[in-house]
Amino acid sequence: MKIDSVHFYVENAKTWRDWFVHHLGFQAVARTSSFHTCTEVVKSGSVCFLLSSPLLPTSPVAEFLRQYPPGVADVAFAVEDVEAAIAHAKMHGATVLQPIQEHNVGATSIKCSKIAAWGGLTHTLIERSSVSSHPSLVFDKAQSLSQGFLGSELCNKGQMTDDNIFTAIDHIVLNVEIGDLERAVAWYENILDFQPQQVFKIKTDRSALHSQVMVSHNGDVQLPINEPATSNSQIQEFLDVNRGPGIQHIALRTTNLVSAIAKFRASGLSLLSVPQTYYTQLKQRSGFPLSDLEIEAIAKQEILVDWQEYTPLEGRNTAPLLLQIFTQPIFEQPTFFFEFIERRFQAQGFGEGNFRALFEAIESEQIKRGTLQ
Repeated sequence: MKIDSVHFYVENAKTWRDWFVHHLGFQAVARTSSFHTCTEVVKSGSVCFLLSSPLLPTSPVAEFLRQYPPGVADVAFAVEDVEAAIAHAKMHGATVLQPIQEHNVGATSIKCSKIAAWGGLTHTLIERSSVSSHPSLVFDKAQSLSQGFLGSELCNKGQMTDDNIFTAIDHIVLNVEIGDLERAVAWYENILDFQPQQVFKIKTDRSALHSQVMVSHNGDVQLPINEPATSNSQIQEFLDVNRGPGIQHIALRTTNLVSAIAKFRASGLSLLSVPQTYYTQLKQRSGFPLSDLEIEAIAKQEILVDWQEYTPLEGRNTAPLLLQIFTQPIFEQPTFFFEFIERRFQAQGFGEGNFRALFEAIESEQIKRGTLQ
């Protein structure tokens, strides 16, 4: 399993296409429309986002936006055997929203099905295989767009180039209602064969959250799931504004975070602030692995740093290092945001130090909004 694409439902697809191109350096690779929905496709490396907006009130996007603010409507997973995956999901109680359909596009057969997840979120499961010996099928654009076939195939456009800032989606974070964390963990275990990994319980003087990281069986998909642990938690604020569970943020991986953030700041992208006292405290931690020049560049861009301590017995001469930074919410409401992440020296997991620093940075924004006292 791997992440195939992420589908955003927005009010104006073209506006958001331009936003991704201008602020994050994505390429606009395709567009398509049915009589009721317009879709733009943007890519950076292997990262593919579909951006759909309604042309008519009958559009599924319009229906979504009547219930929720703009955000992630679907996370599509590429699987080896969609029939087996859907049979397994149904056996464990999943709701199938679109049965398996198959279309040939050129020399590729695409099998696709969609299941309901949490709140307005759905998961499309996609299988691709070669069918060079069979003729291509002609299919209805409107139907195929709604079922994810066209969107999936449009993601194959665009090439990997040296200009691509991002290499992959590192992880996707889901927020659920208080008391639903165990149920959501069990759902991803039973339906999609994810496995529990790290657990976080973050608490400050003002609020708290609980988080369980879920990982696909092959390790290629990481899905932290958060629930609020207090009524004024930032997770609860998200749930209130989003009018239910949903995707809080997506982390995009890059190989040079300092350079990427300098470009993003120059484009006018709004990012969460980190006080310079954070870096003073960082240098006092045991095993601080960065040179003065490196930490100066990182501090200038206000990037969070965490590392795993190691011993010479592990055969390492460098500490696995995690660099992370977060945008302000990208939509009008304080719901969805992006994380940018760089993993050095095979750094795994999610640094608890960074997790706490993020939590406290978002608390500062809550205080500014007047939603946290």
